[in-house]
Amino acid sequence: MRNRHTQSGFTLVELLIVMAIIGILITMAIPRFTAAVQHAREAVLREDLQTMRMAIDSYTMDKQKAPQTLDDLVQDGYLKAVPEDPMTHAKDSWVTETSDAMYSIDETEPGISDVHSGSDEQGSDGKPYSSW
Repeated sequence: MRNRHTQSGFTLVELLIVMAIIGILITMAIPRFTAAVQHAREAVLREDLQTMRMAIDSYTMDKQKAPQTLDDLVQDGYLKAVPEDPMTHAKDSWVTETSDAMYSIDETEPGISDVHSGSDEQGSDGKPYSSW
């Protein structure tokens, strides 16, 4: 009779090698994932800023006065809702720029002329998000 003492399974060395390979792959993947998330957030910020700026311009031309708040754009149907700032994750962190310059002679009062992110972080292009 043959004596069978062989057991199937992995040795400790094999498991350690597999764990080391998984660790190396994770180490390589995390920076790429982080960069992809950052790029996506920046794309959302650019799109939101463009949409809000177009709404501000349309409101100003239609009403012959600039909006006083971003909520004016929502109330009058120029935006469905004030978007969340993708950098600060808050709807109320947008920084509005008020200009005393009137777009037309018929404007009665100054209001919002531009909008920026409330984040003080820098973008991938080296410029702060608050200057975009």
